[in-house]
Amino acid sequence: MTTALGPAEEAVVDAGDGWRRLSPRMLAVHPVMELRRLIFPLVAVLIGLRNNDGGDGGWWALGIGGIGIALGFLRYFTTSFRITPVYVQVRRGLFRRRTLTVPRDRIRTVDVTSNVLHRIFGLARVTVGTGQTDKKNDGVKLDGLSAAAAENLHRELLHRPAVEPIPGVDSPTRSQPAEAASETLLAALDPAWIRYGPFTLSGLVTIGVLFGIGSRLVNESHIDLAKISFVHDSIDYLRDRPLPVAILLVAAAVVVFTAIASTVGYVLTFWNFRLSRHSSGTLHVRRGLLTTRNTTIEERRLRGVELSEPLLLRAVRGARVLAIATGLRVGRGADRGGSVLLPPAPRAVAADVAGTVIGDAGPLAVALTRHGPRAGLRRFTRAVTVSTILILIVLAFVLLASAPWWAFWTALTLLPIGALLALDRAGSLGHALTADWLVSRHGSLVRRRYELRTDAVIGWNMTTSLFQRRVGLTTLVATTAGGRQRYSILDVPDAEAIRVARTAVPGLLEQFLAD
Repeated sequence: MTTALGPAEEAVVDAGDGWRRLSPRMLAVHPVMELRRLIFPLVAVLIGLRNNDGGDGGWWALGIGGIGIALGFLRYFTTSFRITPVYVQVRRGLFRRRTLTVPRDRIRTVDVTSNVLHRIFGLARVTVGTGQTDKKNDGVKLDGLSAAAAENLHRELLHRPAVEPIPGVDSPTRSQPAEAASETLLAALDPAWIRYGPFTLSGLVTIGVLFGIGSRLVNESHIDLAKISFVHDSIDYLRDRPLPVAILLVAAAVVVFTAIASTVGYVLTFWNFRLSRHSSGTLHVRRGLLTTRNTTIEERRLRGVELSEPLLLRAVRGARVLAIATGLRVGRGADRGGSVLLPPAPRAVAADVAGTVIGDAGPLAVALTRHGPRAGLRRFTRAVTVSTILILIVLAFVLLASAPWWAFWTALTLLPIGALLALDRAGSLGHALTADWLVSRHGSLVRRRYELRTDAVIGWNMTTSLFQRRVGLTTLVATTAGGRQRYSILDVPDAEAIRVARTAVPGLLEQFLAD
């Protein structure tokens, strides 16, 4: 069924069968996006030809820009989509036509994002996720719906009750407008939480990205950095300082820049953050300053939560909450693939929000069973072994490659640092089992506490290395369809591992146990 188009929506009907194109306003956005991909060759051509006094530099730049604009127009005219009662389909390509089809009953998440360009033209990108965790081409992307149509589509695909017809989109049924789903606010950004930004260390990623972009531009443009006065003066200043002082100055500069970049990144990513629960059975997360992102998670696909405490964030009593749910990508940097339920915030707030989300505060407060001195000893053994190997490598450079002796004395600090980390790792180990929840905690640089529903466990893996067998320890791994898909209880005594597995999911392990 095809709906009438409202005056605010410019969707164009394609040739038959309900296929439609994106908003024509994307004709102003796609070329800019393509030019962004060509920025490195464009800059290299401009600077390179200018340095070589090339008179045709403008024509080359114009040609590259024309290619970008043409690609942007082709991207619009060769993309169409349709929404049917059964499928969401996207068709794209000029010489090689491809149709990507997602059954509506396979839809797990729907993200609505709007970067600066999208927001200028009143557009949004809708990403329909199918639950194929960390896979490319996961679901379909509709990059260029009007903001209103994107929001309506977002509600229809995940909020099951009948909704108003979507302008420019085929509706599965013609129904009367349903009452708006009620919304309960679970958490909202407190500006005071920004103080946790410097302790996330996300600025290190910014440094790496800027360094990569800068080095590529320098290489392709044949720029001599030594001729830039600021760089030249900085190098001369550091060269006149003793080496340890120069290293400390560089380290201090990196720390300051990382703290500033991390704070800015926190504001850009989590400004206007809101976590709410809808009566339609979904959790809704909204966040972002320049680029806004709306993520909806069906609660029936929620398998648990993760309380994440990176070392520096833990030092200031902070934590963040992540969802363990089918259909959410993980391991995607700060965004965590849309699994963020609470940005870095006070740990007490994080624990309260996590308990509210899963509807049970018990797993967040339950006392953990320690794994004993043998598990702790393994942490110290690893730390001492790794530190000793690194120290010996540095000593070899000192003796064979004439490296300065201060490098060796500095390397000796790895032993006490390793011992402290081992002590922290040993103290982090723990697990618990309640009537409905499996709880596991481990890690030091990033300490993670998982609260996983026992009915979400679909299998067990019990792994034992040679060194673990000598001390009677086992790593018990619960497998599930959500989140990381593998959640470990590290270095637990053999008998305890069997007890936890048998109690959490009765009958699953029995067939593998000897009488």
